[in-house]
Amino acid sequence: MTSSGLILSAEIAILSYFVAINGIYLFFTFVAFLDLFAHRLQVGRGHLRTLLSDNTYRPISILVPAYNEAETVVENVRSLLMLGYPEFEIVLVNDGSEDATLERLTEAFSLYPVPPAFRADLPTRAVRQVLMSVDHPNFIVLDKERGGKSDALNAGINASRYPLFCTIDADSILEGDALLRIARAFAEDERVVAAGGIIRPLNSASVSNGRVSAAPAPMRPLLLCQAQEYVRGFLTGRSSLARFNALLIIAGAFGLFRKDATVKVGGFDHDTVCEDMELVARLHRTAFEADDEVKVVFIPDPVCWTQVPGDWRSLVRQRDRWQRGLLECLWKHRKMFLNPRYRQVGLLSMPFYAFFEALGPVVETAGYLLLVALLLSGNFDPAFALLFLLLAVCYGMLLSIAALNLDDLLFKRYASTGDLARMMLGAVLEFVGYRQLLVAVRASAFATVFFRGGEWGRIERERLGPIAEVESPG
Repeated sequence: MTSSGLILSAEIAILSYFVAINGIYLFFTFVAFLDLFAHRLQVGRGHLRTLLSDNTYRPISILVPAYNEAETVVENVRSLLMLGYPEFEIVLVNDGSEDATLERLTEAFSLYPVPPAFRADLPTRAVRQVLMSVDHPNFIVLDKERGGKSDALNAGINASRYPLFCTIDADSILEGDALLRIARAFAEDERVVAAGGIIRPLNSASVSNGRVSAAPAPMRPLLLCQAQEYVRGFLTGRSSLARFNALLIIAGAFGLFRKDATVKVGGFDHDTVCEDMELVARLHRTAFEADDEVKVVFIPDPVCWTQVPGDWRSLVRQRDRWQRGLLECLWKHRKMFLNPRYRQVGLLSMPFYAFFEALGPVVETAGYLLLVALLLSGNFDPAFALLFLLLAVCYGMLLSIAALNLDDLLFKRYASTGDLARMMLGAVLEFVGYRQLLVAVRASAFATVFFRGGEWGRIERERLGPIAEVESPG
């Protein structure tokens, strides 16, 4: 085949790929609209507190893994203590922090050591001591040797007392009724083993007494682009996959799990940097292999506000880690790929994540490189360039704007027209430089996954605003 034939074949392959992926995303947006609209109507007619009465709600253990979180951990715990839920406990796991995390917790909540009183169903690094709060008997701290996030979560599961556990990062804040809304799924259907809510950036929000009081669209372009990504990713991608019970990702920043099902499959895996996705995949896989049926759901109205990277270096680390975790999970559970035994997960979600989420950055990077090569070699093809930019950039902008309008229509998240307009501006900015850099980072994860292994990389945190001391329930 001549060089011109090879170039033409490459152009056709890349354009065909983007026609396919854009068709999938358009279908997902349509499914998400129908599903979210039906959910909004149902929740509007219901009364959460009536549904989760003393006879139906299940107590929840909130697990907070913390490593060097001195800047945010006290405010995070105070906000959690103010949650509106009938019965819950907070189990914070200090995973070998080298800063003042434990000291600040001890001072703020009058912690004192107590004898361990739990059975270790899951193996973890040694727990050095267990501490309880004088003022808040539903708050305990495990001080343990450094073992990583998965190990910290497993230690928290061991110490938890309740049938459901919620995972939340130490730099995050839940809305007051978030637990009520997400726990609703477990009260309605016994098959539900995991549920996720929506995540939104906390960086530009105003926090007052443990709650987000205002959340304008971010002014900084880096934060604005991330806010746009979160809306599109959660409302369209996750909502539509959950509609087919094919959801593979519950965000580590906020998820609710059934404890017995999690312990049965061995807890969180230590050998991945994407422990949340890997656990969900294992819950699905174990159920299918036992001819059982479980459900993993996405609830669009409980919101967790979390800090997103505020600098490029931290953002690149985060996206590299996410992509490596995706590749690790797909490889570990490759047995499910296109395997009818695993039904919708094997035939829908595994191919989607493999062909579009894993390979997508590689194909898109190849398209940009091909454009540059054609330009430098004097063989620039205007038709290919125009079609590629329309499919890879402009179409993505339109889908992002559609997701923003869906969000505003159903949930009224934007206080003013100016906020919505700024978010739409973010949908444009995202595809001009920002996306191309992160696509290259994600594509490079095919190499870094082999030599970086379970390495996380540090993301800088910003201190949360002060939260008033929470009164003891007693």
